[in-house]
Amino acid sequence: MVIDARGIGCPKPVLMAEEALSKITEGTLEVLVDNEASVENLKRFATKNGFFVEDKRLEGHWKVIIVKGYPCSIEALTGVDSAKKDLFIIVATDTFGKDEALGRILMKAYFETMRVYKELPSAIFFMNTGVRLTTVDEELCGVIKDIAAMGVEVYTCGTCLKYFNLEDQLKVGLRGTTNHIIEGQKEYSRTVWIG
Repeated sequence: MVIDARGIGCPKPVLMAEEALSKITEGTLEVLVDNEASVENLKRFATKNGFFVEDKRLEGHWKVIIVKGYPCSIEALTGVDSAKKDLFIIVATDTFGKDEALGRILMKAYFETMRVYKELPSAIFFMNTGVRLTTVDEELCGVIKDIAAMGVEVYTCGTCLKYFNLEDQLKVGLRGTTNHIIEGQKEYSRTVWIG
């Protein structure tokens, strides 16, 4: 079975795959997508559900192959991601508080302190005006790059990047989707919202 999800934004390719897989007991599903965020979301979805998954880069798009129902694949994946990760931070603003000038100083101090003290979350998801911190805010991009280099997963909301016309200016981490927030509700033992 093949699903052509090229040109379709997240999380729709995952929803399409989930629907197709719910109709079969075992078999192979191929999902064609044209962006890395969809590839990563499909791989996470498949892994969490105990399916074998692999992706292949083709000319201008990817093919994500998901295999359902074959015992050898399911046994190989038993226990994957069973342990909860510690802390998930969602940053939905580029300032702390209402005063913008002070708020930018405080936001910079927050990430610099995190870097220096190495009090790191498992992942950070930037959304709404927070996407400016991984795109056009040169000072903070450097600090966040350092934090990512220490092993923190960094994602920036693709819808927000598009809304603010910053899609080609992402400087740190990966393009993310709301799937990261939904998955974070189960994956992480603590979630902190900023903004």
